[in-house]
Order: sequence, then C-alpha cells, then structure tokens
Amino acid sequence: MAENKEPPPLFDDLDINTNNELDDDDDEDIFASAIQEQNPLSTSNSYNGVSGIQAELPKLSLRDAPEDTSYSTVSSPAPGQLSSPLGMPNDINDLHEVQINDDSLSQSLKQSQSLEEVPTEISDTMLKITVTSPAKIGEGMGAYVVYRVETKTNMPIFKKRNFSVIRRFSDFLGLHDKLIEKYLRNGRIIPPAPEKSVIGMTKIKMSGDKNQEQNSSSTDFIERRRAALERYLNRTASHPVLSVDPDFREFLEADMELPKATSTSALSGAGVMRLFNKVGETVNKITYKMDESDSWFEEKTSQIDSLDTQLRALHSAVETLTNQRQELASFTGASAKSIAVLGHGEVGVSLGRALAQLAETLEKVEVVRRAQSNSDLYQFGEMLRDYVALIGAIKDVFHERVKVFQNWQHAQMMLNKKREQKARLEQAGRSDKTTQAATEVIEWESKVERGQEEFDNISKMIKKEVERFEILRVEDFKKQLTEYLETMLQHQNHLIKHWESFLPEARAVG
Repeated sequence: MAENKEPPPLFDDLDINTNNELDDDDDEDIFASAIQEQNPLSTSNSYNGVSGIQAELPKLSLRDAPEDTSYSTVSSPAPGQLSSPLGMPNDINDLHEVQINDDSLSQSLKQSQSLEEVPTEISDTMLKITVTSPAKIGEGMGAYVVYRVETKTNMPIFKKRNFSVIRRFSDFLGLHDKLIEKYLRNGRIIPPAPEKSVIGMTKIKMSGDKNQEQNSSSTDFIERRRAALERYLNRTASHPVLSVDPDFREFLEADMELPKATSTSALSGAGVMRLFNKVGETVNKITYKMDESDSWFEEKTSQIDSLDTQLRALHSAVETLTNQRQELASFTGASAKSIAVLGHGEVGVSLGRALAQLAETLEKVEVVRRAQSNSDLYQFGEMLRDYVALIGAIKDVFHERVKVFQNWQHAQMMLNKKREQKARLEQAGRSDKTTQAATEVIEWESKVERGQEEFDNISKMIKKEVERFEILRVEDFKKQLTEYLETMLQHQNHLIKHWESFLPEARAVG
C-alpha cells in the first residue's frame, strides 16, 4: 500500500528554549525593545515604503494582499521598521508498567461522547479575529510583548458583537495547552500555536536605535509572530467545537489579565517535566509500532508522512527563493547608486540623462524585487510553515490513538493475568482469596471494555477530523496560491512598465 502513497513534509516541531526568564514572559516577551515601529506591509499606494515610528505596531494582515498597483503592501521596510507521565512503554511486554486511571478513562469517554453531541457544522455564523498593535511592556529581562486581539462575531454565545482584549504570548500558549488537555485525547486536531524562539526575542532585546540592522530584523520577527498568532486564532475559531470552548471564549472576551500560564516556561518545574515527557513521547513514537488492523489509518499515515516531506521540501525552496530575491533587490539598489554617480560625471547630455533615468528605473525595480521577496515570505512561505505545523498536529493525534491502544492492550494483558491467578487459587482451594481475585477480574474486564470503547471513539473522531482537514486544506491552498500568483503577476506587470518607460530614453542617446 505504501507504494501508492504520496511522498512526505518540512521542519521539526521542537524548539527548546534555554532561558527560564524568557519563557516566563512569553519566551519572546522578555526581550523588548524594537517594537515601536510601523509595519512593512502597509497598504500605502506609494513606493516609498513605510515611514514613521509609533508607540505601537499597527496591524498587518496578509488578507490585505495588494489588489491595486502599489508595492508598499509587500515592500521591504526601511531600517528600524517592521517587515510585512514519561513516554509510554517501548514494547508490548512492558505494558504492565503502565497504570490505568479509571476515573480519567471514564471522564475521557464521557467527554468524548458529549462532544459527539456538538454539531460538527455551525451555519450562518461569523467569528473573525485580528491580532494587532504589538507593544513592548517593561524594560530589560522582565520586558514582554503584548498584542491586541480584536473579535467580530454574530454568535449568540458571546456577550458583544465587537470587542477586544490585550494578550501576551504566554496567554496564547496557555490557551493551546488547555485545548490540548481537553480535546486531544478525544481525537480532535488542535491547531498548533506558534513556536517559541529565544533567538528572535534576543534580537529584540539587543536591537536599538543605533543598530538599525538588528532593529529591522527584530521588528520583522514581531510581525511574523503577530501574523502567526492571528492565523492560529482564526484556525481555532473555524473549528465547530473549539470555537465554542469556554476557555477559548474567555481568551477572546474576558477584559482582564489572564492567570499567568507558568506551564509555558521551559525551565519551570512543569516545563522541565514537559520536556522529559516530549523526549519520552518521541522515543515511544520511534520504538513502538502498533499492529494496525484498520487499513484507513495505515493509508493515511503514509499519506501524511508523504505530505509532510513534500511541504518541508517546498518550504525550504521558498525560503531560498526569498533570500535570493532579497539579494537581487540589494544588488539592484547598489547598481542604481553606482550608475547615478556615473551619470553625474558624464559629459554627454543625452547619455548623462539616460544614465540618470536608468538609475531611477533600477531604484523602482529594487522596490519591486523587495515586494516579490515579501510576497514569497508572507503569502507563500508562512502558509507552508503553518501547514507543516498542522501536519505535526495530525501526527500528534494519531500518536494519541496509539497511546489509547497501548492502555487498552495493557488492560487486556492484566485481565489475562488476573484470570490465571484466579484459576490457580481455585485449583489450590484458596477460597479465602478466590473472592478477591474474582473481584479483580471483574474490575479489569470493565477496564478492557472502557479501553476498547475509548479506542473505537478516538478512531472514529480522527477519521472525521482528517476528512474535515483535507477539505479545508484544498480550499485554503487554492485561495492562498491564487492570491500569491495574482500578486506575482502584478509585480511582473510593474517591471515591464518600468523598463518600457526607460526604453525611449535609451534610444534617444545620440
């Protein structure tokens, strides 16, 4: 069956932070400094890029991709401005080491059944979320970045139709952890939150007015994170179950500071345990192979791996393309300056004028090249990055099903042991312990039934979630690629116009 599968995706999920203070304040938030500037992807109609410095960074959304003839929507910014319980057993023989929690299992089953009652589609509803105005709070190592989360909706479960709140990065991670805890065990695909980045926030801390290069890099990082947070919230909002979750609603409309999500800190007690758990989970994924009896899962696992490999390769290629366009834009700008100097020293009037016109044309071409580079990054590259993370979320829910299967098999193994123990006691005439053994057999029979029921439920839910994901993925890819290609076509048309306007001047050289 694997022969018919598509190939596999793009980068590793684990980004381990090594600074405790960074994580305590968003991982990114502790470093602060270069966020007081304006966005690179503004919707101005001029070629002059972005200018001005503000206390807060204005909203920039890829949904506002240029449909006019301007480039500043995707043009590069001026210096200092913003651009656009440890793993499960590794062998089935070790399953006896796993302890089954009756209450937890029952609760999970009840929650799974109750979630089935939630309608899978919500018609005629609107829930649109934008993340705007990144701003630094505090100074030094205690500084962090906050974002304004604005919501527009017609859903009756919300108290207002329009509202906004201030949230920090750790709040987003805390929300994601809550959703994972509640829904992953039931087979729901939870949209992944943006990863932490010590390097990105270190750049923000080190950037300042005197270091324009670092300042531009840090503001670009903030903009990419802002856009990623916005996409994360809207993906969550589009899910028929997650969108009505109490924690999600509180995150959107509770106009107060949320309790600090200390579990998001890498080096806190919870963070260290989470790191060990991830290592254990990774080892378990590698070493434990489930005997798959459902051909659908066997097929989908191969397809997901193939898609993962393809997306990762494509994302890498797009990153290379982006860097090359940026270099091309820089070289074009350098050429324009050199030609302008050459034109000033030219004795011939017509040739000097032609060289000056050529320098001006190359300056315009530089702007277009930077616009193309930003389109590659923000409209195409970031979409691919999102889907690599989404594929990781699908793999996580597939692995959760394996863990449920392991618990079920452990219960079955323990039931067999208890039955054998009961039979030996009966043969030995130990009536004093036979009753207790019979009770234990009944208990493990119940655990086996619940384990099988939970396994069947999560398998059923995963199939529904993957089917929904595939439908949305096709629609989303079509929309995003269409917008990207339209923008590329606009860029090429502008390049043609620039060179056509220069051609008469070149021909006029006598």
